[in-house]
Amino acid sequence: MPMTPPAILALGSKFQESRVFLTAVELDVFTLLAKNPMSAREIAHILKVTVRGITILLDAVVSMDLLEKKEGRYHCPAEVASLLSKESPTSIMPMVKLTVGGWRRWSSLTDIVRNGKENTGPAALDIGESEQEAFIGAMHTVACKMAPGIVAAIQPGDARKLLDIGGGSGSYTQAFLDAVPGMTATIFDLPPVINIARRRLAPTGLLDRIKLVAGDFYNDELPAGHDLALLSAIIHQNSPEQNLELYRKIFRALLPGGRLVIRDNIMNSDHTHPLSGALFAVNMLVVTSGGGTYSFDEIRASLESAGFMDVTLIQPDEKMNGLVEGFKP
Repeated sequence: MPMTPPAILALGSKFQESRVFLTAVELDVFTLLAKNPMSAREIAHILKVTVRGITILLDAVVSMDLLEKKEGRYHCPAEVASLLSKESPTSIMPMVKLTVGGWRRWSSLTDIVRNGKENTGPAALDIGESEQEAFIGAMHTVACKMAPGIVAAIQPGDARKLLDIGGGSGSYTQAFLDAVPGMTATIFDLPPVINIARRRLAPTGLLDRIKLVAGDFYNDELPAGHDLALLSAIIHQNSPEQNLELYRKIFRALLPGGRLVIRDNIMNSDHTHPLSGALFAVNMLVVTSGGGTYSFDEIRASLESAGFMDVTLIQPDEKMNGLVEGFKP
């Protein structure tokens, strides 16, 4: 960033586009306008908002290329509706709605930095049980595009028994089983998520190769007898002490010679790069009591303390796609 007055001032106003977008999300205008073009007056009547307010808001959303405006009528183009209409099967709206809650949580950042999170009240994710399946489905929409590349980078080789810890609806398990025909897998996650995984995986024809195990890795031992374990997008929510305990459980669950692969933000040694990881650490400061992002050296030290050896950075991180491996002797 150039160190000029305009650049510094622009940094302070970056929130404006985000706030416009999040208000459009809260009003669900993308679902409303995915079907037919409407005038501002029609939209205001349906949403029970002011004509002036919705006109100014929607004009700003049009300028961000998320809506179209022709002859005074607004419309959501198909490529946007596929992601932001709640009626689309590929919608990521449940994940976007978490950002609405994130706005409120991040508004307390100054107080959290001053006083610590424990003195600012709870900050749970803004998602109810009824929305959980939609959220997990949206995560799958994002993960299924990323998973084949992650599996290719991991190079599972002759691994035959995968343990997917906190595996959600099985996006990564599915990619592994597609890539390695002789592999079987165990997905370990909370009971409601296991039920979602069962329903999502049923049409894939893979359930005869997958064991679904409900549990809580903070309190329960992990299923044993695996030669490959995947810990994907988990360690950032944990404190270093929680991660060490989890690594020890994974160590016990692996066969001798077994391999653990971690996918997460992997920071440089002074925690300043990549930017996405540094910002994600701020999010963990806001929403967890001890989570954060970790450098490769920190991850390696914890894995070695848990008994792993030959800890290696397989893939540097760009946006939560860093990969670290370690082996059980």
